[in-house]
Amino acid sequence: MAERLKVTQVKSKVSEKQNQRDTLRSLGLKRIGDSVVRPDDAQTRGYVRTVAHLVKVEEID
Repeated sequence: MAERLKVTQVKSKVSEKQNQRDTLRSLGLKRIGDSVVRPDDAQTRGYVRTVAHLVKVEEID
């Protein structure tokens, strides 16, 4: 299991449900192409699972 995750938004949030838009904002993603590095913990994994169709995830050591 990696120590950190790099999460990149690859699709628009415009037509998504409000909770998914809120999840992207909680991750720190504002627009397509934005990337953030987050710790690999249960909370981050849950966020990513909620918006998996909108983001790309890479494991970073």
